[in-house]
Amino acid sequence: MFLLVVWTSRLDKRVAKIYTRFMKCTLCPRNCNIDRNATSGFCGVGDVTVSRIACHAWEEPCISGTKGSGTIFFAGCNLRCRFCQNYDITVSPHGVQITVEQLADAMLYLQDKGMANINLVTASHFVPQLAEALKKAKPLLHIPVVYNTSSYEKVEALKLLDGLVDVYLPDLKFCSSQLSAQLANAPDYFQVATDAIKEMRRQQPQDQFDKEGYITKGVIVRHLVLPTQVEDSKRILDWICTLGKDTYVSLMSQYFPARQDSKVPYLNRRLFKHEYNNVTAYFENVGLHNGFTQQLESATRDYLPEFSDSDVSFVLQNMNKVFS
Repeated sequence: MFLLVVWTSRLDKRVAKIYTRFMKCTLCPRNCNIDRNATSGFCGVGDVTVSRIACHAWEEPCISGTKGSGTIFFAGCNLRCRFCQNYDITVSPHGVQITVEQLADAMLYLQDKGMANINLVTASHFVPQLAEALKKAKPLLHIPVVYNTSSYEKVEALKLLDGLVDVYLPDLKFCSSQLSAQLANAPDYFQVATDAIKEMRRQQPQDQFDKEGYITKGVIVRHLVLPTQVEDSKRILDWICTLGKDTYVSLMSQYFPARQDSKVPYLNRRLFKHEYNNVTAYFENVGLHNGFTQQLESATRDYLPEFSDSDVSFVLQNMNKVFS
């Protein structure tokens, strides 16, 4: 407890207020109300834990391009969908615990490797520490910072990232509360996620791209089309229209059964071509026009990153230590 008090004394008032909630954690919508200095809540982790620091070549073209996206995957997740393809680090979290200073150094390391951007994947349960790391690294970064999220976020927490994140890459997974309850134990998902995305758009109201086609500021809303859930996908697109018909949308067809599910049988097959085509046609019919689509061949394990604690440790040992 004493160490937490010493740490928060160096933070601005907003971040310090959030940090104190780690003693009774209400950082995310789960409101676990537990001391994350001593144990873990729904997200499965206490202090900042990283599962991968490396190039990722398979994001949207304006994110990965030919340079690759400099991803930092965080262990744990406050949503933990039944169908998660990164379940190795979300449902059964593992990785290497790092300090705020090491996190800032990792961003500079990826920049030095020539990455197009810094891509922070599933960091919602570490927002206060992330904000502090970004404050350290941002003056030395000349590439965009991307925040890659399930969108199960509190607006209050997202406001800590205002001015620190250049590009938001939020999922909008479910519209139906019954579906989100079944697949993520989060019946309030749609309301929480849409409020979060509106806050992201408030922070980044204009989409900007550089001369090479990489996004430098803005929001891209992702939606993974699931087997049998075409109508829910259409309702998602209806809502995105209210955000603005020029909103960039990534319609993903990459779903595959990462593991067998005995309780939800329809998750045990890949997406049918006609299901995906139905959703992409609806995208055009409702007047959305800035979209990314995928080939059904992307539904394979081949594009999943590898998560190795030893690889993370190697990077941490060999990166330049500007702050740590």
